[in-house]
Amino acid sequence: MTDRPTSMLPGPGSSFGEPEASTTRPNRRPLAWNGATDVGLLILRFAVGGTFFAHGMQKVFGLWDGPGPAEFGRMLERYGYQQAPTLSWATGIAELVAGAFVVLGVLTPLAAAALVAIKINAVLIKMTSGFFITAAGANAVELDVVLGLAAAALVLTGAGRIAIENGSAWHRRPASWGVLALVVGVAVGVLVYVFLRV
Repeated sequence: MTDRPTSMLPGPGSSFGEPEASTTRPNRRPLAWNGATDVGLLILRFAVGGTFFAHGMQKVFGLWDGPGPAEFGRMLERYGYQQAPTLSWATGIAELVAGAFVVLGVLTPLAAAALVAIKINAVLIKMTSGFFITAAGANAVELDVVLGLAAAALVLTGAGRIAIENGSAWHRRPASWGVLALVVGVAVGVLVYVFLRV
């Protein structure tokens, strides 16, 4: 005996010669974190954090044809910032430390938010010069926008599992911590621009 139907006639509600529509849906593999995402975040951290770290070395130590703290302070004065020497050191050290933290995956939401604050100021003071480097040269905001948005992405995603902070609270819940850190970073960037400029 078999369980197969003995009649070849269609069932109720179906037209002759057409198979009945299946009411079950195919099972989909659940969306899960994967190793490629961790490697991608590591590459992004090296690109963003490493670039900021190099900029910090230029500002603090004058390496790689960098301006050093004194010349960078004069640049800030030309852009209208008050207390330029102190702000010069603060910016250079922030880029150095926060860039290194992003590369290593240490306090990533806060470190990346500090980088966002720096790039908010860079974009605001140079936005009238133009976007593309080919047209505006060193005063273009193209690189600043890309680095700022990439840092903001790391604030929200976190460092991934290939990081020193793997397993921390902000690693397990990157979205909630990231939103808080991003709000703080944007607020600091805007406050510095508004209150420390003439």
